[in-house]
Amino acid sequence: MHYLKVAGAALNQTPLDWEGNRARIVEAIRQARAAGVQVLCLPELCVSGYGCEDAFHGEWVAEESLRSVAQLLPETRGLAVAVGLPLIHQQNLYNCAALLVDGRVAGFFAKQVLAGYGVYYEPRWFKAWPAGVVSEHLWEGQAYPIGDLVFDLGGVRVGFEICEDAWARRGIAANPVAGRADLLLNPSASHFAFGKYGTVRGIVQEGSRQGHAVYL
Repeated sequence: MHYLKVAGAALNQTPLDWEGNRARIVEAIRQARAAGVQVLCLPELCVSGYGCEDAFHGEWVAEESLRSVAQLLPETRGLAVAVGLPLIHQQNLYNCAALLVDGRVAGFFAKQVLAGYGVYYEPRWFKAWPAGVVSEHLWEGQAYPIGDLVFDLGGVRVGFEICEDAWARRGIAANPVAGRADLLLNPSASHFAFGKYGTVRGIVQEGSRQGHAVYL
């Protein structure tokens, strides 16, 4: 069996602080590399910041996010890093996680279940990606896979859920990721609430048990 050392990092990101957000991502990557980490999961929308609100309607936010990703690529030599960003695909905006592997973009996983209750207004800005669908995204003249992806990292299958994807999927029949991956990454940007830790822990344990996978 192939073993990977995995880690997650919490970042104190600021909406639209491109240089600051990128610097904090780079620092997390460098710390992970120093610790021998091979797969690093960073938060949902960490490139742009989660709280951009109606600024997400401006195409420049997604464009600047991709420019930041391009600048991060050299930092990912020798490891895999998941970063969150808004991405315009076929004129729709998606909440995505890009998997950066050894200096290249392996693809973009797109969030399928959007949070639209309480303090969350994701359907106002983003479109939900349909489960089971994979497409190609053109960027700088190259095609990259986008959608409901499972990645192969040296024989280890790596799948994604982005925050609300996990909250909305309770039970094996409702979880399309179950059984497809050995490692499930869940980049999240979830608010604090009393008693929430126990709920989140239960969701993670259930997801790991259903999918027979390590859940990060």
